[in-house]
Amino acid sequence: MAYTISTAFAIYFVVWWVTLFLTLPFGVRSLHEDGGGSPGTDPGAPIAARMGSKLIWTTVLSAVIYAAGMAAYYEGFLNIDRLSKLMGMTF
Repeated sequence: MAYTISTAFAIYFVVWWVTLFLTLPFGVRSLHEDGGGSPGTDPGAPIAARMGSKLIWTTVLSAVIYAAGMAAYYEGFLNIDRLSKLMGMTF
């Protein structure tokens, strides 16, 4: 089965989105940890989210994960027969 451009983009988008949620908590300091904050603010609010660097890291990591997955697919490691045998399902 050959991937079309839209299928490849959809798979990359899902990998990118999951990777974004994995990278969000790294390097975040809250107002409570810093000892600051004004009255009425949430103590768990981040001081600086640094979303720019997180978006760059997300893009790089998701590209590496996607490339590894596509290489495994094209080498035959990820196919329906092999995955069904791993899960104990026979057809």
